[in-house]
Amino acid sequence: MARYIDASCKLCRREGEKLFLKGQRCYTSKCAMARRSFAPGQHGQGRKKVSEYGLQLREKQKARRFYGVLEKQFRKIYATADKMKGKTGENLLTLLELRLDNVVYRMGLASSRAEARQLVTHGHFTVNGGKANIPSMFLSAGDVVAVKETSKSSVKFKDMAERTLPKWLSFDQENLKGTVLLVPAREEVDLEVKEHLIVELYSK
Repeated sequence: MARYIDASCKLCRREGEKLFLKGQRCYTSKCAMARRSFAPGQHGQGRKKVSEYGLQLREKQKARRFYGVLEKQFRKIYATADKMKGKTGENLLTLLELRLDNVVYRMGLASSRAEARQLVTHGHFTVNGGKANIPSMFLSAGDVVAVKETSKSSVKFKDMAERTLPKWLSFDQENLKGTVLLVPAREEVDLEVKEHLIVELYSK
């Protein structure tokens, strides 16, 4: 399975904002954005004139990196969003939010989306009582995500950090089980991205 293996903090610095790719570290003074808020590389501190294409590309890269999705995956999700009713950009963000790895992260069962992806791949969760080890699977309203019985005793799930749940999710801390209440609306997605620029990029 292809995955990004370089330094995560470089991605935040390149986009010029925190993407919260390293869990709790992003909230401390050790965060790379707090120490070096300029882009990585030899010319990172230089001023550059950004073209229209450059702006579109940066928005696409920001969204892709925020959710930890590779380019090929992102294109497939965009193609699916484009076929759905409604605004393509909003559909795209909705689909990204409904990925299993993102839902696990949103419920507070992992400190980052990368960790959530690993936990899902290792088979620690069930969806509607059935086996679920594919991080990219899309969930629907009414789906129930739960920690497997054999995994509930893990220290990982006993020392969970508290996280504010979005309105479209509910979570039972005692039983380590959460439910997708409804499909998230655009205003419930906390990523500051101009999705219309992503649509313009892929529409060329």
